[in-house]
Amino acid sequence: MKAFSALLLTSALIMGGCKQTASKVETSSGHNISTTVAKAPGMVAAANPYAVEAGLEILRAGGSAVDAAIAVQTVLGLVEPQSSGIAGGAFMILYDNKSGDVWFYNGRETAPAGVTPDMFLDLETGEPLGYLERVGSGRSTGVPGVMVMLEKAHKDYGKLTWADSFAPGIKLAENGFEVSPRLNNLLGRMQRFGFLKDADAADYFLDEGEILPVGFNRTNQPYAKVLTALSKNPRALLEGPIGEAIIAKVQSEPRPGSMTLTDMAAYKAQKEPALCAPYRAYTFCGAMPPSSGGVAVLSILGTLENFDMKALGNSLDGWHAFVEASFMAYADRDKYVADDDFVTVPIKDMLDPDYLKSRAALISMETAQTDVKAGDPVDFVRGKDATPDNPGTSHFTIIDKDGLTVSVTTTVEGPFGSGRMVNGFMLNNQLTDFSHKPVDADGNPIANAIEPGKRPRSSMAPMIAFGPDGQMAFTTGSPGGNSIIAYTAKTIVGMVDWGLSPQEAIELPNVIARNGTIRLEENRLDEAIITGLEARGHNIRRSKGEISGLHIIRRNADGSYTGGADPRREGLAKSE
Repeated sequence: MKAFSALLLTSALIMGGCKQTASKVETSSGHNISTTVAKAPGMVAAANPYAVEAGLEILRAGGSAVDAAIAVQTVLGLVEPQSSGIAGGAFMILYDNKSGDVWFYNGRETAPAGVTPDMFLDLETGEPLGYLERVGSGRSTGVPGVMVMLEKAHKDYGKLTWADSFAPGIKLAENGFEVSPRLNNLLGRMQRFGFLKDADAADYFLDEGEILPVGFNRTNQPYAKVLTALSKNPRALLEGPIGEAIIAKVQSEPRPGSMTLTDMAAYKAQKEPALCAPYRAYTFCGAMPPSSGGVAVLSILGTLENFDMKALGNSLDGWHAFVEASFMAYADRDKYVADDDFVTVPIKDMLDPDYLKSRAALISMETAQTDVKAGDPVDFVRGKDATPDNPGTSHFTIIDKDGLTVSVTTTVEGPFGSGRMVNGFMLNNQLTDFSHKPVDADGNPIANAIEPGKRPRSSMAPMIAFGPDGQMAFTTGSPGGNSIIAYTAKTIVGMVDWGLSPQEAIELPNVIARNGTIRLEENRLDEAIITGLEARGHNIRRSKGEISGLHIIRRNADGSYTGGADPRREGLAKSE
């Protein structure tokens, strides 16, 4: 059973309705999230121009935001295989503007029945296997969920036929796409690491032994055939010849996995009310567990509610408050959040305003906290987390001409997933998102331990915000491993507190504060702020650049839309 299938606290946390009926979510101003009528053409914001055009093509044909999401996902899997794909997983937040409902669709992968708690450990030493040994193994792949999730959403909100949305991807795979600088760059990095050893992947990504150059026209006929099969059968990856090919690849050396067709047949996507809570005069709706992103972003915001972030501004004090709140939210997230079909996740307690006020009281504006630990919102023991971070994800958002809105974060986990290719697509390495160990050094159980059928914890944080009038205000979200939480939260502070446009909020420096260390983009943050944080006792790691891929669509007062796309990747926001 879900730990929280329904919850309503009028002044604190709101999660609408029950499993099958989402209640109207009340904003912090006391207004219900409104039904709306769109006054503008639809918009797509995604990490690759090919994917944006595919989504717009479907919108122009009369498709819904969900129809367009299918096209965007299938094209991203072709042109951005390092980040997401049809054999990965995703979370979708959907705003039904006609009913006012806000839904969370869960397409996270599941662990096969044959997994064991120690499968990522060196049994001789008891220590975790090396990165490439874990990620590149057959053990790393979970049962793919994104296409089944999209089918579930399509049954609810599709306007075109299921098959219609596959046409752009099939055409592009058959005719070819130009290899982008980012794909070329990441292929070079992974080749230097010795990662792309899979014969099928090497044949596809190498041209006469060299990685595909920028501008190379890469066709993918096997992928076109897979998309054709999916257009006829949404579960084509989980059964029949494609499913059998996936199983064969997963069960191959080195370190073969245990996945079977029985595991695939058992897979189900989930749908439930989104997790919603207030910040200032807004209400934010995000993902439920197994995502930790929704809980952690709302935890940061709930802590910052106790500070006048508008007055503090984009300054040393503003960023100090942000990082201190982040330290505590990450600590709580690490300890308590996992798949709530398997463990109790105390969401209500973690986001309780009095609890977050007590956490905020620990923050000094003069000095850094030196040893941030998880709080104790509930009376039970959890072990210290031992989950690694593997950033490799994509985020996109779509609003159609009728106002239906989706915010989607999608992933194959690490760059190029497990590095294993089947029929032109990459397999995920999602199971490395589990903790390496089932218990900590003190023998306490770790929430995110590996179990059969369990979904690994994620940091993905697709969000939809609603303004004081109950109208949809903006969407946001990002890729980037566990840094997603900080990336997404800074855009919310930027837009709500600092009055920034979507693009300005995206281009704010990325500042990630977790486990006692701040990693920040030194080229985007004033040097005086960096040295000021150091003077307050913060442990700073300077980064030349982060891997965020933030995409935002904001609804303007006149009903039109303004989009923003992260210059750190190759995407754009564009209207029909």
